[in-house]
Amino acid sequence: MTTAGTRLHITGASGAGCSTLARGLAVRLASQCFDTDDFYWHPSDPPFSRKRPPEERLALMAEIFLPRSDWILAGSLLGWGEPLVPRFTHVVFLTLPPAQRLARLRRRERLRYGDAILPGGPQAGAHRAFMDYAMGYDSPDFTGRTRVKHELWLEELPCPVIRLDSSVAPDLLADRVIEALDQTVGAA
Repeated sequence: MTTAGTRLHITGASGAGCSTLARGLAVRLASQCFDTDDFYWHPSDPPFSRKRPPEERLALMAEIFLPRSDWILAGSLLGWGEPLVPRFTHVVFLTLPPAQRLARLRRRERLRYGDAILPGGPQAGAHRAFMDYAMGYDSPDFTGRTRVKHELWLEELPCPVIRLDSSVAPDLLADRVIEALDQTVGAA
């Protein structure tokens, strides 16, 4: 498969494996991956505490990777990234049962922050708020990013959407994306 001109957006709930898949695909497709969090948030200590304005996020993306012929973007841009939609050649939507997804997030957060997220730790409040946010994804009444909002957004996309369950090993998941890309390229 040739990847020239392939611009993938990989999205789903926090903990679904979007960033992991993007990194694996970037290696296999000889492309570069980027994460929406790197544009959404200002670098800070502690991380993920200072948001950039949407216009600044988009300008930074335009400067760093949008002009390239191929790239992979992981994460969510619901509510602020609509100008990017016409640039996508494909969107990969990852799903994962909530219990698995939340277990992944707990492991990731523990590796990232260690004891700082334990009750009384300096990151305990931020960790609890993030986990509450992540748990809200599957509730249609939640005010943040939800599965319902993602589904509505996906229905409006002008490009093919590849839907995958991310409970399989990352290498197998990457195989499935590549197979789906080959099918859509072959059908064009």
